[in-house]
Amino acid sequence: MVKIQRAGADAAEFDRWDVEGMFGFLGRMDINKGVSEFRATDGAVLLDVRTKDEYRGGHVPGSRNIDVNQIEKVTALASDKATPLFVHCLSGARSGRAVNALKSMGYTNVKNIGGISAYTGPLEKSS
Repeated sequence: MVKIQRAGADAAEFDRWDVEGMFGFLGRMDINKGVSEFRATDGAVLLDVRTKDEYRGGHVPGSRNIDVNQIEKVTALASDKATPLFVHCLSGARSGRAVNALKSMGYTNVKNIGGISAYTGPLEKSS
């Protein structure tokens, strides 16, 4: 947990991923570490929230694609709200929005792992 003191209020605690989800585009996350963690986590989903065209142009092997603007479709991939979801996009900004939306939908194990633009592993392309 990260504690943040606000003027005139008690210390508010924010989950680390909430803070990083909001500011992921600043480069605080390491997508390479996040993909490794995804691969080591049983039952996890690697969720790419870019557009279909972006996804087809190159994506992390094993990732699933749901455009951030259609994030409610995640229930088809993860009906259990405790499913570990590792979320990324191009830079980390859209994935931050997606993480916030997923948490508001009741998902409890959601992480913004940043942007594929920093990914150093192999990419798959699809037609």
